[in-house]
Amino acid sequence: MRKLALAVVVLVAAVVSAQTPARTVVRAGRLLDVHTGQVQKNQAIVIEGDRIVSIGPVGDTAGAQVIELPNATVLPGFIDVHTHLTYDPGNVGMQILTNSGAKEALIGARNARITLEAGFTSVRNVGAMFFSDIALRDAINAGDIPGPRMSASGPALSITGGHCDDNLLAPEYHDQSFGVADGVEAVQHKVREIIKYGADVIKICATGGVLSKGDDPRASQFTLEEMKAIVADAHRLGRKVAAHAHGAEGIRWASIAGVDSIEHGSYIDDAAITEMKKNGTYLVPTLFLGDWFLANAERIGAPKYGIDKAKVVVPLARKNLQHAFRSGVKVALGTDAAVYPHGLNAGEFVVYVQLGMTPLQSLQTGTINAADLLGWSDRVGAIEPGKFADLVAVDGDPLQDITTVQHVRFVMKGGKVCKNEYAK
Repeated sequence: MRKLALAVVVLVAAVVSAQTPARTVVRAGRLLDVHTGQVQKNQAIVIEGDRIVSIGPVGDTAGAQVIELPNATVLPGFIDVHTHLTYDPGNVGMQILTNSGAKEALIGARNARITLEAGFTSVRNVGAMFFSDIALRDAINAGDIPGPRMSASGPALSITGGHCDDNLLAPEYHDQSFGVADGVEAVQHKVREIIKYGADVIKICATGGVLSKGDDPRASQFTLEEMKAIVADAHRLGRKVAAHAHGAEGIRWASIAGVDSIEHGSYIDDAAITEMKKNGTYLVPTLFLGDWFLANAERIGAPKYGIDKAKVVVPLARKNLQHAFRSGVKVALGTDAAVYPHGLNAGEFVVYVQLGMTPLQSLQTGTINAADLLGWSDRVGAIEPGKFADLVAVDGDPLQDITTVQHVRFVMKGGKVCKNEYAK
């Protein structure tokens, strides 16, 4: 009888232990509030399980794991809303035809870890063949591999011969990308099909692109009616829509149609800016990649048609997007990582400051603004009780020197330490 009672006590203790979340206290020398720009000193962030429970000058450390960051500035984990984790810089032109779904998934597993260790604890992956980003997201969520929280799109929607179609093979192959659809009925079906296979967000190619063959970045591709149909179905089914759009007309049409974000926006003009502000459409600029690509395009085997277009588009984009910033368009940080190496994502913050944002405004694009665009403001984007314990730490003061965010030394995702150079 005594043995049975003891067994019951042990069992109950084990159950209670399993239900009691682990407690961690992060002692931050400096803690940045990204809403206000206020920096508080010597703060204790108390974490239970994967969530923040309290923040204050004194934390109860009894029975807790304590992480000391006395000389660091602690910020919320960064968010990149335009990545391609399953691609690499070399996957351009004919080289992309060597990819398989299995290869993309393996590439994605490596890049997910690199991106997480660079301080990006959440990403939106907007475009991957074979639904490889859906598989990657699920593997991360299952704890099988390290990586950021992912909102994943699967294949992007495109018109026949558009930016997101496969235009490289000879006509006799009759090759077409999975996301191709023409006409209102066809795009409705394609949205539903992509959601069927697990997409969190719908990516569409509203205009031509830079690295695609045979199209013009300025030219609209989907019609306004097609885009309205895409958005209506996606929103009704609880998914947001991201529109690749370089040309001014395509940007304006996409905003009128109700998309949630414009990706790139290179030829944005005052009419498009006015429409985006009226509709609350986010701009996702992807600027950092420009200089890197032009400096490395030949080395990575980029096709001449892509290089020629980039030489025209990149300088114009900087000028036009700077005007958009000054005009008050909402901005969320996106990088197009894969056009340049993954892990350099924080360079985007630096470019925004170069184009006139304050360091705080720049940081907000990759924290609270990006969380709002994702629809995740209740869980990420700021260091607050109730949100996931997604934290990064850097030396120095990013409000004085934004380049400090390019050298993240500590990363925590959901209360688990993913990188800690301060412990060495």
